[in-house]
Amino acid sequence: MQLKRKHLVVTGIAIVLLLWYFSLPKPLFKNPTATVVTSKEGHLLGARIADDGQWRFPAGDSVPFRFKTAILQFEDAWFYRHPGFNPVSMTKALWSNLTSENRRGGSTLTQQVIRLSRENPKRTYLEKLLETLMATRLEAGYSKDEILSLYASHAPFGGNVVGLESASWRYFGIPASQLSWGQAAALAVLPNAPALVFPGRNEGVFKAKRDRLLLKLKTENIIDETTYNLALAEVLPGAPQELPDLAPHFTERMVQEHPGENVKSSLDLNLQNRLNDIAVEAYYRLSQNQIHNLSILVLDVKTRKVLGYMGNAPTTREHASYVDLVSARRSTGSTLKPFLYSAMLGSGELLPHELVADVPTTINGYNPQNFDKTHNGAVPASQALAQSLNVPAVNLLRSHGLKRFYNNLRKLGFKDINRPADHYGLSLILGGAESNLWDLTNAYAGMAATLNFFNDSSSEYPAHAFDEPVYLKNTAYDLGEKQPLPELYDAGAIYQTLQTLREVNRPEGSENWEFFSDAQPLAWKTGTSYGFKDAWAVGVTPQYAIGVWVGNADGEGRPGITGIQAAAPILFEVLDLLPASGWFKMPFDELVEAEMCPQSGKLGGLYCPETQLQWIPKKGTRTEACSFHRQIFLNAERTHQVNAECYPLGQIVSQSWFSLPPLWEYYYAPLHPEYQSLPDYLPGCFRESEKTMEFIYPKAGEAILIPKDFEGEKQETVFKLAHRDTDTTIYWYLDALYLGSTTTFHELSLVLKPGDYLLSATDRAGNSISRKLHIRYASED
Repeated sequence: MQLKRKHLVVTGIAIVLLLWYFSLPKPLFKNPTATVVTSKEGHLLGARIADDGQWRFPAGDSVPFRFKTAILQFEDAWFYRHPGFNPVSMTKALWSNLTSENRRGGSTLTQQVIRLSRENPKRTYLEKLLETLMATRLEAGYSKDEILSLYASHAPFGGNVVGLESASWRYFGIPASQLSWGQAAALAVLPNAPALVFPGRNEGVFKAKRDRLLLKLKTENIIDETTYNLALAEVLPGAPQELPDLAPHFTERMVQEHPGENVKSSLDLNLQNRLNDIAVEAYYRLSQNQIHNLSILVLDVKTRKVLGYMGNAPTTREHASYVDLVSARRSTGSTLKPFLYSAMLGSGELLPHELVADVPTTINGYNPQNFDKTHNGAVPASQALAQSLNVPAVNLLRSHGLKRFYNNLRKLGFKDINRPADHYGLSLILGGAESNLWDLTNAYAGMAATLNFFNDSSSEYPAHAFDEPVYLKNTAYDLGEKQPLPELYDAGAIYQTLQTLREVNRPEGSENWEFFSDAQPLAWKTGTSYGFKDAWAVGVTPQYAIGVWVGNADGEGRPGITGIQAAAPILFEVLDLLPASGWFKMPFDELVEAEMCPQSGKLGGLYCPETQLQWIPKKGTRTEACSFHRQIFLNAERTHQVNAECYPLGQIVSQSWFSLPPLWEYYYAPLHPEYQSLPDYLPGCFRESEKTMEFIYPKAGEAILIPKDFEGEKQETVFKLAHRDTDTTIYWYLDALYLGSTTTFHELSLVLKPGDYLLSATDRAGNSISRKLHIRYASED
């Protein structure tokens, strides 16, 4: 019987111990918390209220000394010595409650943590017993400092303000670590009576409680007389203040990606404040032209951390102030051209200053135009990039391969370019696709990072160079092993590309642009989308990448929305805020010196009269030698071309001559007075096979669509032809029917019915050219 009784006692004790051990829920608090975003320095950038409408910041890991001292003196002086409850205080409270009308509490801070976790149930003796049991369990599983931190994070401070940190910001506009003794004492007495905080109500009671606590702190020699008097003079907390909101769109992004967390971001507080100032000034300036939105992103190239994030201008809700334009999809304009240029340099398809065609071009009905609607005939590839010429870019993309370039863009991280390559077509290089400031700025940063890595390690290029930017303070840059990068990322090609972008002079055809001579070296590119809807400016240094977008969130175009007018000034204002970081080192191991023809930009050929040593990407040595210089034979006076069949062999003079194809020459020669067309052949000499003339319009295989005017009449079509000899006469024929002749400017206007024809042209020397015409009404399918 006695053994059975012992067994029951042991079992009972075991059950009680089990109940005691499992009496604490995990987690102890399940209340939703606000999303809080701080800068890398720890300053509050912004916060968003918890889902239950309470300003409850995520729990901190420590309690500031002043508040800790004040709350212990006010609530629980024996906190560090009791096991979770204070028998003396509880006995006094029980006796007072039984013998008087005054209600007195005897709870320790540990018991108050339990009560807060149970959402303040009705006070009964049974509840008090359970609270005490759970308090001892809390003491057994948590340190004293952890329990104090739980209290500070979940205590009520009036209204919908919960927790010390949120109370400090809401009532004083500072972090809890910066509270004065007067402020700390005021907040220490609030959880005991949170209704005291309302302005105009019970302020006398509130002040008396705070002052009594301050007197106790002085009596206990925690603060001196001077500190005490200064604390008494401090004002009490009143109506809650607005929290800082220095990066509102970044904060909203964190709400979506890290809801309810304390996000310690990589944003630089000073830079973010300066970006806000720049945005205010730029918005005022741009809004005069009804341009209402802009965004700015600044990245650290080496760590790929976000340093500054301006999601939108300080505009109105009517103009979509709530839209985060750093991540919004917009037409890329010309901003993708450097990636094509770099890809072709790296693969040996192009040389840095090689002449490329800039002539009227039609490809399957697509007719690209330069920004200023003119043509240069031939232009160095570097100049075509620097001036952001559209026609050369389209021709280069066609040569490089649309799908090949599209695949490289996907590898660069352009997530929004996600439709099949054929959906975009060749317009991909001119803004036919959409991306966002986040991906675009990061892609430019990736080029700079590739160069930095190469120069630092002299080894393989980093597989992580184009990884996603990071925005958390303690997040390390992804250095994980990945597949090797394709040849697009050749360091020599990237260096040549950035060197070209450093020397940008008049992008987008602007004739009034001047260098920013006072700025630190920067490789930068502007872009403008069709219809003047998007203005871009992106730049990189070895340390920083800056991206700027300007426009209207609703897509309304304005004449002033160009990269050079709207976005570039902001780019350089931001650059002026950043420490100078020098320039990229030349990656000599990825470049070779080669004999180059300065006129054509190609490898020196047999007939190039002079060559220069230039650094080019290694694979550039695979390109063909200069073909624009060739040997011709002249008469003794050097006025005409001749050959041995018509001129004494001993008097023939050989000479190297720089000559472009007729169509290139047609546009190139007027812009280059030093250019000389090939001399004509001496009368009586047989002209060797060479291309002397070329159709400007129409292009081979192109269908010509003719509209009808309002009277139903057919419209004229103008046919154009380029000839090396500007003084020659051209005779025009349509299906062998003579139409007439032209001199100097070879243009012929015809009114033709729909059908197929053969247009022919013959010069005085008997050279002929013909083109099949396919005429259709524009309304025809």
